[in-house]
Amino acid sequence: MAQTFDICIRGTGIVGKTLALLLARERLKVALLPAPGTGVSAAADVRAYALNTVSRHLLESLRSWPDAEHATAVRSMRVKGDQDGAVHFDAAAQGVEALAWIVDVPALEARLAEAVRYQPQVEMVDSPVPAALTVVCEGRASRTREEFGVDFRVTPYGQHAIATRLQCERGHEQVARQWFLPDGILAFLPLGGSLGNSVAVVWSVLQEQVAPLMTLSPEEFAQKLQVVSQETLGTLALSADRATWPLQLATADRWCGTVPTNDKSPRSWVLAGDAAHNVHPLAGQGLNLGLADAQTLADILHGRDYWRSVADLRLLRSYERKRKAALLPMGLATDGLQQLFSRQEGPLQALRNWGMKGFELSGPLKNFVARQAMGNY
Repeated sequence: MAQTFDICIRGTGIVGKTLALLLARERLKVALLPAPGTGVSAAADVRAYALNTVSRHLLESLRSWPDAEHATAVRSMRVKGDQDGAVHFDAAAQGVEALAWIVDVPALEARLAEAVRYQPQVEMVDSPVPAALTVVCEGRASRTREEFGVDFRVTPYGQHAIATRLQCERGHEQVARQWFLPDGILAFLPLGGSLGNSVAVVWSVLQEQVAPLMTLSPEEFAQKLQVVSQETLGTLALSADRATWPLQLATADRWCGTVPTNDKSPRSWVLAGDAAHNVHPLAGQGLNLGLADAQTLADILHGRDYWRSVADLRLLRSYERKRKAALLPMGLATDGLQQLFSRQEGPLQALRNWGMKGFELSGPLKNFVARQAMGNY
């Protein structure tokens, strides 16, 4: 007898696996299908994500939170402008353990894969299977989204992110550092636990700068970062390859719909994660938004009336409304900052650095923004 599934999740990244585990707790039978042409192997992956308290609690509830070596607590964040503007955030001032945790992507994916492997309600499949609900978690280049006729509205930034890892002469002291510069945004994210001296690098640069930077030798590239970071962590050395990808602001016009069928069984689809939305990485909120998608969808399906199918469009539209409302302020904030710091005019440079200094002294406003970023709404 053929296996039947309640839900087919297309995409086996962090959001897809997290959602599969959440739905399995509802006793739903889940098929998990890798996206076509899934990217780099975990061994070559240099990405790291800043996860907030809400995301940590979610992953801990699924027993998928990495150990301390691969989830470094951020005790402080220091942001510098292109002149003398600066903003500092401290966990102690907020009365919290950490502002965020910098999580090594391969370690997190390995924990999620292990949890999926031992979850009998989740089955890995190698081709699409019939299900009442198809959830598209294939990322920004989703083919299934195109098959469903969704318009993915993209605004290119004319920038690329360059990611790598560094070994540093000085320890990072659990400080996340960010420099807003006239020609890009550089972030050093602490790795390796509380006593570590390695960082994950995310450098957002103009498109025309990508080729020259990627062709530098590892030593030349590390020297470049050392200068741009004002030698804050001393002598730097690359400890991984470099990866790059274009940056964009994007959102799908529709996040759910029906799937035509030849029988009377209702079937629907819904988007989650990067298949539904992209924001600039400068605030480090991309994966937090995707995990919030997974949690919200799982909560809505959990709370449905017993007679409602998981394919009920009223449920899926409720999910879409909630997530679009949550995404809007973050998208506006990251886009506004990117636009402001990409402008080279002297008056604007003076204005934004004046604004940073004013924000540093703003008290309640600064605390509000910090708590929003931590997920404490």
